[in-house]
Amino acid sequence: MNQALKELLDLLDLEQIELDIFRGRSPAEDVQRVFGGQVAAQALVAAGRTVPPERHVHSLHAYFIRPGDPAVPIVYNVERVRDGRSFTTRRVVAIQHGKAIFTMSASFHIDEPGLAHQATTMPEVPGPEELAPFPERMRQALADMPEDSPWRELLARPRPLDARYATPLTWEALRDPSLSRSTTNVWFRYESELPDDPLLHVVLAAYTSDFTLVDTVLLAHGQAWGTPNVSGASLDHAMWFHRPFRVDEWMLYAQESPWSSSARGLAKGEMFTRSGELAVSVVQEAMIRVS
Repeated sequence: MNQALKELLDLLDLEQIELDIFRGRSPAEDVQRVFGGQVAAQALVAAGRTVPPERHVHSLHAYFIRPGDPAVPIVYNVERVRDGRSFTTRRVVAIQHGKAIFTMSASFHIDEPGLAHQATTMPEVPGPEELAPFPERMRQALADMPEDSPWRELLARPRPLDARYATPLTWEALRDPSLSRSTTNVWFRYESELPDDPLLHVVLAAYTSDFTLVDTVLLAHGQAWGTPNVSGASLDHAMWFHRPFRVDEWMLYAQESPWSSSARGLAKGEMFTRSGELAVSVVQEAMIRVS
């Protein structure tokens, strides 16, 4: 298991400080605010710890309210909204400096039979074995980045997962505007075999979902994070989990941006198993300002 994944799993092992109250920490960070995917993943861990293991999360709806401070712990307060015969609902508020920075509602469901169909299909893209790992793709981008850019160190860090792009990176489109497009396809997997705990795989999918989704909005305009004229933040995030899956096996994250205007951009994503089964649907809106 690589060190970055070990550190992530440690971040997700929240400390319980009281009934339905948990505390999480963040990695040392001086480049950006707390990563939104981390807050969502930790909040989902907190909610899941208050739900019987036979009930599995099927959806979450979240709002990012204030930027997170990586220098102090985050306290997660869980409210037990409802415990029904089939569904369980939890609300989580993440707090720093006495103020809410993030809220999330999550719904859990028992396994039961029902109607089944899948109308969407996985995009036809090269397999992950045919694509270069993310660090190789970023080398040229880092070479073009100003020497004093704080994003150099951030983008060069080891990641806890292997990501392989079947479409251009935002930094590639910044150099060559002809590569701009409103879709992104990324294969990803966590390289070490993980425990069978279904909640862990869902939590890591939530963490992963925030890595590249908003990039799809920037890619449509030939823009990229790390340039002096671009700033932004996630506003809200919603996910639906359709079937069991494993994030230590290859999954394709197919993303598109159908709209942007008024300093906001919308992006949608679908995560497919290697065999083409739709496992997760994602929607996110973000604030994006370009000067």
